[in-house]
Amino acid sequence: MLKIPRRASMVSSLIEAYRLPSLLRTVQPTPASFEDLCKFHQEDYLEFLQKISQQEDIEKYDEEAQLYGLSYDCPAHPGVYDYASLVTGATIQAAECLMNKTADIAINWFGGWHHGKKDSASGFCYTNDVVLGILKLREKFNRVLYIDLDVHHGDGVEDAFCSSNKVLTVSVHKHAVGFFPGTGSVSDVGMGKGKYYSVNIPLQDGIKDAEFSALVCRVLLKVRDRFNPEAVVCQCGADGLTGDPNGAFNLTPNALGKCVYTLLSWKRPLLLLGGGGYNHANTARCWAYLTAVVLGRKLPDDIPEHKYLMEYGPDYTLTVTPGNQGDHNTQESVQALYSQILYNLSQIS
Repeated sequence: MLKIPRRASMVSSLIEAYRLPSLLRTVQPTPASFEDLCKFHQEDYLEFLQKISQQEDIEKYDEEAQLYGLSYDCPAHPGVYDYASLVTGATIQAAECLMNKTADIAINWFGGWHHGKKDSASGFCYTNDVVLGILKLREKFNRVLYIDLDVHHGDGVEDAFCSSNKVLTVSVHKHAVGFFPGTGSVSDVGMGKGKYYSVNIPLQDGIKDAEFSALVCRVLLKVRDRFNPEAVVCQCGADGLTGDPNGAFNLTPNALGKCVYTLLSWKRPLLLLGGGGYNHANTARCWAYLTAVVLGRKLPDDIPEHKYLMEYGPDYTLTVTPGNQGDHNTQESVQALYSQILYNLSQIS
């Protein structure tokens, strides 16, 4: 993908360097079919994505491309349809592994593209593999819970299910004027049958591991008790980690790890997805660490010798040092936010 060159390779290589694949069952992904993608996306958008994916002279399609969001953060480029269908196919297959009980936990670190819209690309996301994965799970599981740990609001997923009482979405993210996508306030709760089934945890800059994981895990336990999900999907975007170009939070992988530990303790079918993360070394550290969390393994802190070792300098360790920017989330504001979320959840019939 243009915006994250080499990231997928770095993630895979680090997981392999720690010899974790021997403890996993790896499934070769099959691209999602056009019919699969049409279960959420509009045909005209997909047809244009197919067409432009096969062109060399893409500039002559600029005007039409902009109508489908294919500019700026989602540039059209050769092969984009094949890329999107492969990522989405992997997420759908991961969901199928949970459905047919060949796995209790399934992982696709290269999925999690939560901004994709029904009829357009958005925020680096050409298709929305998350929505399509949830729709697949809904073929077997009546109630599916979605948790989004990315620094950006999971707007594409929330929008897709905002009128449903069968999919409850939880998104914890930075919420500030001018910060993409600009949605996800605590008052955004869904509509119709889905009113109060959209849960937003909007945060300000600078939150730290302990405060982040404590708030999120408290909310998740209340959501579990109120909604009683039969399957869970968690998007583990790593762009809230310190060192990310977004520069929003002071987090380390431990914060996401505690959230994943909580979900694992529920012992329900769990699909883990990737997402944002633009400091490639820290993103690889995070997802290797979360893979080990799932496996119940503690990884040595020294990064093993492998082809990307030099990317982890100067200390060459798995540890991500917490950031030290000021925390604009006060105890009072966090408690007020939690109280409002509890009230919203109490309205679920």
